[in-house]
Amino acid sequence: MKAYILDRYGKGQALRLGDMPDPVTAADEVLVEVHAVGLNQLDGKIRDGGFKPILPYRPPLVLGHDLAGVVIAVGDDVRDFTPGDAVYARPRDGRIGAFAERIAVNRADLALKPANLSMEEAAALPLVALTVWQALVERAQLKAGQKILIHAGSGGVGTIAVQLAKHLGAVVATTTSAANADLVRSLGADVVVDYRTQDFSTMLSDYDVVLNSLDAKTLEASLKVLKPGGRLISISGPPDPAFAKALGRNPVLRLVLGLMSGSIRRKAKRAGVDYSFLFMRADGEQLGRIANLIETGVIRPIVDRVFPFADLNAAMAYVDSGRAKGKVVVSLKDGR
Repeated sequence: MKAYILDRYGKGQALRLGDMPDPVTAADEVLVEVHAVGLNQLDGKIRDGGFKPILPYRPPLVLGHDLAGVVIAVGDDVRDFTPGDAVYARPRDGRIGAFAERIAVNRADLALKPANLSMEEAAALPLVALTVWQALVERAQLKAGQKILIHAGSGGVGTIAVQLAKHLGAVVATTTSAANADLVRSLGADVVVDYRTQDFSTMLSDYDVVLNSLDAKTLEASLKVLKPGGRLISISGPPDPAFAKALGRNPVLRLVLGLMSGSIRRKAKRAGVDYSFLFMRADGEQLGRIANLIETGVIRPIVDRVFPFADLNAAMAYVDSGRAKGKVVVSLKDGR
């Protein structure tokens, strides 16, 4: 099969289009013909080598964490999917590889594609939608009437987070540029802060939750808007001891990862705020719940651009530029 292969780690390293063996499907896996893939900053970070301590993949490898496609075969133990099913998924860590014509996905990571979405729209969702679900529903347990600040509301995670938070009944503030203010308002944002000309940390106060996807300076400033007992959840780091423990790596690495968040955890403690780092996990059951919200019109994907498979490296470069609104998608079927 054709696939884009990372031959070696390197900043901005181009992926090579080449031939890879067809996936071997285990008893609990589903073989999917990939129709479209969503691109994520995580792909670029792995390519650049930034996640080697956490996700120690060995090149050559195929990247890709989001996909939509059609089931072409199932393992002996699979009963809930059949050939011909339209599906979408975020394959679990260690089993990624969506930048290819076919992929074997554990059945527990897979869900039926929302019926009202195209393959390209569905491929834009799994990683960001799972991230948002696990941050707002599981971790924050966001409730009606609470106030949440979502940074980068026009980005891939932000566009979904604004919609889900509004559905949960929260008062939603978000940071974005003035050019994207109308977009985030259309998604449900109640308060829009232009990060170029306004300081969110002086404008906002008494918030219950902050979802951070930006840099360390923004993370620390977010403490100022939270009330005592509030929750600061970061998907951009630094890792905390709970995450380090969950990784199950060697004690030295766990110590190093824990130390990385020492400063922000101490400052959060002094402010009476809970800090935690979230690294999302694959979960097909949650994707099924998200599909229901999509089919009932609660959430809609925001797709900035769709590139053909031949231009996957150009699509990666566009993601790296940080200019995308919502998600960037690559179609293996020329948009059909």
